[in-house]
Amino acid sequence: TYPKCLLDVILVLEEEDQLTQQTLAGIDLPPWVRPVVVPDGQPRTKPRAMNYALDFCQGDIIGIFDAEDAPDPDQITKVARRFQQVPREVACLQGILDYYNPTQNWLARCFTIEYATWFRTMLPGMARLGLAIPLGGTTLYFRRDVLEELGGWDAHNVTEDADLGFRLARHGYRTEMIETVTEEEANCRPWPWIKQRSRWLKGYMTTYLVHMRAPRHLHAQLGAWKFWGFQAHFVSAVSQVLLAPVLWSFWLVLFGLPHPLDPVLPRAVLTAIGSLFLTVEVLNACIHAVSVARPKHRHLIAWVPVMHFYSPLGAVAAYKALYELVCKPFFWDKTAHGLSVAARGQRGSDGRLDLAGIKLEPGHEGL
Repeated sequence: TYPKCLLDVILVLEEEDQLTQQTLAGIDLPPWVRPVVVPDGQPRTKPRAMNYALDFCQGDIIGIFDAEDAPDPDQITKVARRFQQVPREVACLQGILDYYNPTQNWLARCFTIEYATWFRTMLPGMARLGLAIPLGGTTLYFRRDVLEELGGWDAHNVTEDADLGFRLARHGYRTEMIETVTEEEANCRPWPWIKQRSRWLKGYMTTYLVHMRAPRHLHAQLGAWKFWGFQAHFVSAVSQVLLAPVLWSFWLVLFGLPHPLDPVLPRAVLTAIGSLFLTVEVLNACIHAVSVARPKHRHLIAWVPVMHFYSPLGAVAAYKALYELVCKPFFWDKTAHGLSVAARGQRGSDGRLDLAGIKLEPGHEGL
């Protein structure tokens, strides 16, 4: 709904992506939409492509979307108004990410619960506590001059969003959450999910190591509160998946079975650790339930107990990420999209696509 005379949409394409270039060549794009082809080079990552495309942008506010995103129609209007209202130190607005295929299968349901917890509970909570927050990869809006002041994105970091969120904080800027939603496609197959999550975790590891190269300088820039919030966030985010198998072993104690640590620790200590682990699992379930209690996702509350069985996928992704951090630190494991029913529509008994399964926004019926 934003005035098109004030809108500049750039489609960022890799030079080797001939299929998308040929497809766009056959489309009569409106004057406010234009493709920019990024010359091939290394590293071939999203942040490198965005750094190149930034020079072609005309706006004072820079927003980021992924190709499969479905943002709220009034999102850019809300963002432009909010930037007019907030002080200059608020250099970034982060929207809420959600999924448009939450009921496709078990994995999509769990992923939707996790995203709701992160974007509707955890990030707003961190912002209210005055902590620096890691950004999501999309539905991000920046003041252009601040983005250029910081040198854009780190082309070698596969979670450039998380890195940029803390670089903003280090230079005295703040990120604010804004109540606008962009829907994406949830990864609904195990291996694509693991590949995507391993990229995120590898980027988290890289971001932590980069910012901790000079911990005293980091402390001086962030201050004590944000510095220790940074430690708590990154250390817990990585350790909870790497050490998950150790935690699961305490189910043996809770069920009265022998544990490998029996010769080392008294049974009472093992029982206390197991009880703490169980308490945290219950707390996690409560947080998940509160996060999906809104009308749109209330049907997912019944699936909250099975989130415990969703965690092993994260552990597999974490060890894959650790291997790639050492052997392939700049490898970008691309996410496969178009796998959901919502993205490709339903097929009838004759094999033809049933367009009734695809929801179009008003004004797009011509598609």
